[in-house]
Amino acid sequence: MAETKSICLLPGDGIGPEITAEAVKILGVIGDRFGVTFEFDEALLGGIAIDTTGSPLPDETLVKAKAADAVLLAAIGGPKWDTTDPGKPRPEQGLLGIRKELELFANLRPVKIFPALRSASTLKDEALEGVDMLIVRELTGGVYFGKRARETDIPGAATDGGAGMRAYDTMEYSEYEIDRITHVAFDAARGRKGVVHSIDKANVLESSRLWREVAHRVAADYPDVEIIDQLVDNTAMQLIRRPAQFDVMVTSNLFGDILSDEASMLTGSLGMLASASLGDGTALYEPSHGSAPDIAGQGVANPLAMLLSVEMMLRYSFQMNEAADALSSAIESVLDEGWRTRDIADAQTADEFLVGTSRMGDLVIERL
Repeated sequence: MAETKSICLLPGDGIGPEITAEAVKILGVIGDRFGVTFEFDEALLGGIAIDTTGSPLPDETLVKAKAADAVLLAAIGGPKWDTTDPGKPRPEQGLLGIRKELELFANLRPVKIFPALRSASTLKDEALEGVDMLIVRELTGGVYFGKRARETDIPGAATDGGAGMRAYDTMEYSEYEIDRITHVAFDAARGRKGVVHSIDKANVLESSRLWREVAHRVAADYPDVEIIDQLVDNTAMQLIRRPAQFDVMVTSNLFGDILSDEASMLTGSLGMLASASLGDGTALYEPSHGSAPDIAGQGVANPLAMLLSVEMMLRYSFQMNEAADALSSAIESVLDEGWRTRDIADAQTADEFLVGTSRMGDLVIERL
């Protein structure tokens, strides 16, 4: 009798449903090949959840997510729900909320250059040699979860010197939050090149000084792993100047959010970056790109970041390393053969090799 794995699907907004369909299609083939039955339970998150229920994270979604063996999220958000009104819900609140409720404190984002896609990067070819890094981002602390408020009638806050508005967001970290995320990074480095860059702003921020202190305390437990302290602004420069110097990078929520998006451009497209959010509850997997509402419904979105997120799910939640390797190889074969969605195409891409969302999924299945 086939083993059963349950997956909570969160298609979300924009191109989300389109790339989710490809993930389901791929998992069906993998299940048949490796003797596993994948069961799917779809739920609402983000903008569509706001429209349907008034909340970006409905209670029913949390129940389904907690009951599943893994959660697979596509994308959320879009201009329709953008607002500066603090009283109105935003799709991003759903994402932050589900990470918090599932106690997912570690986000892993691998950044690897596919040889066939080097020309898609804006960096010179020689700068991409040897790029293979893992960004470990703290997910449930920092400025995104610190105390915040918008105040009115504050003397001197208005542009004319009178009473006006003032807003603040607080970056706070507790010792245990830094300890557990740095342990994740050092454990990962042991299976890689053995180098951890700990990214902070310790020359200015007290929270970063605590970060650095705890990171070095953790490093003492890993004599086989080198720790390198680096300021976040220098890191942003080094990612463009010499990205191959990085093996594992560990950093706070805010800095990790920004740096991982910057690092994605090394690959030429956000459409190629997967991520895994791990912690004490059900793990959540998602591509690092947005909902791309400008191309939603056109069938042209790149599904590969979603499929690479499936690969991570197979490894981390289901311990199906052989299946994960097969999927990774299939994706690389498709790219080596020259097949492209338009976001990773270049001037050398022939028209007959330019494909849409569904066809790209089919090509990966053919090589599985």
